Amino acid sequence: MTTSAPAPAKPTPTAAARRARVLPPPVSGQELVLVGVIAIMWVVLAFTTPAFATAGSIQPLLVATAPIALAGIGMTIVIITGGIDVSVGGMMMVCAVLTAKALVGADLALPVALALAIGVGGLLGLVNGLLIAYGRVHAIIITFGTMNLFLFIGLQIFGSRTVNGIPSTLQFFGRGVAGRTLGVPHAFVLTLLIAALAWWYLRHTAGGRHFYAIGGDPQAARLAGIDVRGRILAAYVVTGLLVGLASCFLIAQGTSSLDQSVGNGKELAVIAAVVIGGTSIMGGRGSVPGTVLGALLVQTVTSGVTQLGWPSQLSDLFVGIFIIVAVGADLLRERARRRSLRAKGAAA
Repeated sequence: MTTSAPAPAKPTPTAAARRARVLPPPVSGQELVLVGVIAIMWVVLAFTTPAFATAGSIQPLLVATAPIALAGIGMTIVIITGGIDVSVGGMMMVCAVLTAKALVGADLALPVALALAIGVGGLLGLVNGLLIAYGRVHAIIITFGTMNLFLFIGLQIFGSRTVNGIPSTLQFFGRGVAGRTLGVPHAFVLTLLIAALAWWYLRHTAGGRHFYAIGGDPQAARLAGIDVRGRILAAYVVTGLLVGLASCFLIAQGTSSLDQSVGNGKELAVIAAVVIGGTSIMGGRGSVPGTVLGALLVQTVTSGVTQLGWPSQLSDLFVGIFIIVAVGADLLRERARRRSLRAKGAAA
């Protein structure tokens, strides 16, 4: 009686291989499209207004992009979890005016000024996070309320007067020569480093992927053992910390004075950058590199409209069109994904 040799055991996939199967590509199609759109816009603007292609135009553009992209990194995490934060403009005002007044009154060193702004931003983000994570009220309602609260606090601190005589402590992040190395603005470099860290954390750690799971299905995430409330709280605290740092960039961009318009409309620019960058407004999907590209696109539109001498309202029109296109593309992708899942379910 002959016995057949046992079949060779199938190799067990490693943890890295299993993780690679579920991770999205390092660069999404929408990010490639954004790179192409920005490149086309830069070429067109360079031919239309030759001054656009000079360092005197590109450097301020990158400096202006930095605070929007930086706050957008935190907003990306928030929207991935299925939330939103419309209070970032108010948070920027509070952080900026407190830091500016401290610089004038106490002539703080750069590290202390940064710590103050980031700490205040983290505290305001903690308020949002606690109310949303444990109050069981939708994020847009909570942050709309705190937006008005933060604006009121900021205006009270201003006291109907501008903050004058701000020292050059934050010039390391400004538009001048001290704010760049080899022609590249420090604020933009720091933003890229933070974006790279956030991209790595969201993509390659279990904690980062928990944010996606919460945005996809919070109930399923809870049943899987994920601390949903803790993660949501962390998302808003991180956003507050980054908004605090972004407020320092805003102070550095200006002159030696700060007025009540600081932070005005920044929440719309930040949300626009995130949505244009490919983060799904419905949660569960998002891209930090896409957000940085979205912020660069928004600022390119603003800068281009200004240099062409067109009415400033046109920049809002063009950004609105980009938002509608991005949201429409996201809805089409979501519809196609659901149709594919239904087809696979029927086949099974």
